[in-house]
Amino acid sequence: MANLKRNMIELVKNVEEVQKGGEVELEKFWTPAFLPFSKVRQALQLQADMSEDEDSSELEMMEMLANFVAKEIYNDQFSVDDLYDRLHAPDALDALQSQLVFVAQGDQSEETKKFLAKKG
Repeated sequence: MANLKRNMIELVKNVEEVQKGGEVELEKFWTPAFLPFSKVRQALQLQADMSEDEDSSELEMMEMLANFVAKEIYNDQFSVDDLYDRLHAPDALDALQSQLVFVAQGDQSEETKKFLAKKG
């Protein structure tokens, strides 16, 4: 099988336990083995919309980004609400933007590269 690039996102698995002082457990979700080239166009369009649309609020842009990540990149493996409820707030926007960059440019995080190297 071809060695196609993949990416992952980690969501907190046990939010209620963590809020009570428990240890964080992360759940990894992987992009599909194949992402059609049309996703690049969608990612580039979203990037353009986010940078050029002065009428959109930051909240609207965040919602567009969360929808794209959950629905278009990860094919509903998790919901948009899961992103809002299970991503750690200080890292959330960077995590979502890195997903967009992965699709648009093929950039993988070092953590993802290392994890895939161990798997392979």
